[in-house]
Amino acid sequence: MSATLIPNALRVIIAGEVFRGDLHPEAPRTIAAFLKLLPYEQKLIHVRWSGEACWIPMGDRKLGVDFENHTSHPSAGDVLFYPGGYSETELLIAYGACSFASRMGPLAGNHFMTLNNARQRLCSIGQRVLWHGALNVRFELDDAAHDAAQESA
Repeated sequence: MSATLIPNALRVIIAGEVFRGDLHPEAPRTIAAFLKLLPYEQKLIHVRWSGEACWIPMGDRKLGVDFENHTSHPSAGDVLFYPGGYSETELLIAYGACSFASRMGPLAGNHFMTLNNARQRLCSIGQRVLWHGALNVRFELDDAAHDAAQESA
């Protein structure tokens, strides 16, 4: 994929549920770095400190980005990338009330994507992860959004 062809959205699949993740131009470096990981598969687990959210621990993995468009209070459907520092590198997906934190205190993550029109399904998935454990998650290119970006280039 050319560096100038940034898609408008990604496809996010959580335990077979498909979501459209709209990318935010306010976080261009995070988006560009995350796109290099695609397709990205991992386990989604429930947060310990942050409320109604799930996260994907990324350990010591660095994407080479600092803070941009960062927040500590995501809305349901917001996807944040935390570049590391006080806690390990991670992705966070809020499904309800959330105040992003670790045992060291409040954190802020780069808000680079939103799973739109998905609040009820995300809440159900969040509760499932909370009570039954980790679920598979996959981030991949949304072919329709990618094709539209190529046509407009």
